[in-house]
Amino acid sequence: QVQLVESGGGLVQPGGSLRLSCVASGSIFSILDMGWYRQAPGKQRELVAAATGGGGTNYADSVKGRFTISRDNARNTLNLQMNSLKPEDTAVYYCNADITSTTRATLNVWGQGTQVTVSS
Repeated sequence: QVQLVESGGGLVQPGGSLRLSCVASGSIFSILDMGWYRQAPGKQRELVAAATGGGGTNYADSVKGRFTISRDNARNTLNLQMNSLKPEDTAVYYCNADITSTTRATLNVWGQGTQVTVSS
């Protein structure tokens, strides 16, 4: 089995910062693409930022220049540094990854989500 566990969410004032982390564990052979998604109440889940297995990154237009995604392949970890947070960033943030297990099955795995609330 493979799982993703997120941490780092919370309540922050507008203009503040938070750092989210996601750790993959279990029967992992390799991790391909990873990404952060978010879902606000009444809205569809959307991609926030992605980090490919080849080292590339891409961001939603709404977070460019404010959020930075990074991965530590040695620790099977994905991070999201969020600066200059706005109330519209309020959402549940989910980690997602394409993982090849030790049985060579490729799985698309979601974390349980972590709440980010930006409010004064």
